[in-house]
Amino acid sequence: MADRTAFEDADIGEKADRAVVRDALGVGVAVGLSGFAFGVTSAGSGLTLLQTCALSLLVFTGASQFALVGALAAGGSPFTAAAGAFFLGVRNAFYGLRLSQLLALPRAVRPFAAQWVIDETAAVALAQPTRRAARLGFVVTGLSLYLLWNLTTLLGAMGAEAIGDTDAWGLDAAGPAVFLALLAPMLKTGTERAVAGLAVLLGLGLLPVLPAGVPVLLAALAAPTVLWADGRRRRGEQEDAR
Repeated sequence: MADRTAFEDADIGEKADRAVVRDALGVGVAVGLSGFAFGVTSAGSGLTLLQTCALSLLVFTGASQFALVGALAAGGSPFTAAAGAFFLGVRNAFYGLRLSQLLALPRAVRPFAAQWVIDETAAVALAQPTRRAARLGFVVTGLSLYLLWNLTTLLGAMGAEAIGDTDAWGLDAAGPAVFLALLAPMLKTGTERAVAGLAVLLGLGLLPVLPAGVPVLLAALAAPTVLWADGRRRRGEQEDAR
């Protein structure tokens, strides 16, 4: 009886692992293919093949990469382009704080794992019910996405001349679209939705009047503004309750 129970538990565990791997590979492949769009967009903005590939190998955070090359293509200065990409990438530090507790990886592995702390790996890992499943989801998503993103970046940069105008194909919007698709389900509270909405309004509203790259920086003010307003509202409610 004990052997049968152990066998059934092992079978259930294998099925759970296969489900995690299937989901992780689905995310890795789906998002990894958009590296082609980044390669084309980056080459179209004037970056060399080496610079484009280095961004994907070393930076490896799609939204920040698209923000950088998009600002450069629009005529923004390298400083504002890099600053906008940096602020978009700051979110990964917060993912890292949560994932470090969830995954509890050995210290020797953490510096290498940090390279894979991005929206997609965080989304897959945080959705798992156990630490084992979270680790498996993180590794499979990170590995598949890293390899495919860098391969398609190379192919996109090499084929940029054949593609022609990236704006005509809409490839410059592929990366931000993927980022928004992953972000939207995470906006569960009214405060989170307000921050996202105000950030969109600031980013799009200031785009015609400010240099490229600057609207992204100012959109970061959405979070403290909404939190300040929410704090005032709560204090007012507490005073009225008294």
